[in-house]
Amino acid sequence: MSAAAEVRHSRVTSGDVSLAVYEQGDPAAPTVLLVHGYPDTHRVWDEVAEVLAADHHVVRYDVRGAGDSGVPADRAGYRLELLAQDLFAVADATSPGRPVHVVAHDWGSIQSWEAVTEPKAPARIASYTTMSGPCLDHMGFWLRRRMRRPTARHLRQLVVQGVSSWYIYLFHLPVLAPAAWRFGLARRWGTVLRVFQGVSPRPGHPAATIASDAVRGIELYRANMRQRLRRPRRRPTEVPVQLVTLTKDAFVSSALSEGLEEWVPHLERRELPATHWSALLNQAPELADLVRKFAAGK
Repeated sequence: MSAAAEVRHSRVTSGDVSLAVYEQGDPAAPTVLLVHGYPDTHRVWDEVAEVLAADHHVVRYDVRGAGDSGVPADRAGYRLELLAQDLFAVADATSPGRPVHVVAHDWGSIQSWEAVTEPKAPARIASYTTMSGPCLDHMGFWLRRRMRRPTARHLRQLVVQGVSSWYIYLFHLPVLAPAAWRFGLARRWGTVLRVFQGVSPRPGHPAATIASDAVRGIELYRANMRQRLRRPRRRPTEVPVQLVTLTKDAFVSSALSEGLEEWVPHLERRELPATHWSALLNQAPELADLVRKFAAGK
């Protein structure tokens, strides 16, 4: 097994949760920290991690409630501030002397925005590459501005994102979404990804824990979405951010990033012709190249 392919497993404690952490590549190389979304585990990054590990120290972890990581005791344990605390705990344990380059997708991006907009972030995070997951506070202001100025363009943007977010409304219903995952959707998730996302199941994805991961992960939405969107906080950051827009993403509209420069003065925009998951699973070399160049300041 090559050094880039060898995966080293450890655990990091964050608050009252134990996180499963996975490392590849030379620990002396620059560290890239990959944060997965819903309903995935660290395995969704397998291809990207192996490419980056050729010249980086790659760190992944199962977020709280997913994969082999511990499960919070209640809904409050899924709050964004605790998820950000997890990211910093993993960064401190795996790269204590140097800041890390964070790369995140979906809910991994949402929780990483929480960390990136913390005052201490510039000292611990060298760069941030985000895909398919906005800062909920930024989104809250985005929604307010469009509702206060209901131009035809703003109304169109609200409708498009509202339709794209159909699943979020279902996730706030008390019984339906968990039941759907438990009684059929988890078994068929690989088929859903193949038919609607253009990606094929492979070892490790979907994870064997998909049913429990998906049901528990619903708490991410219930613990954070309404609260943040109703009462958004001003969350700027000085961390350099690379926004990778997936042009075929059926869940996150590109319009959500309009005005992001207000919060992120060091922002670079890139595009990949990919669906929500295919950028990670089918286009790993392209995505890794974007990350590599941005982390190197190119």
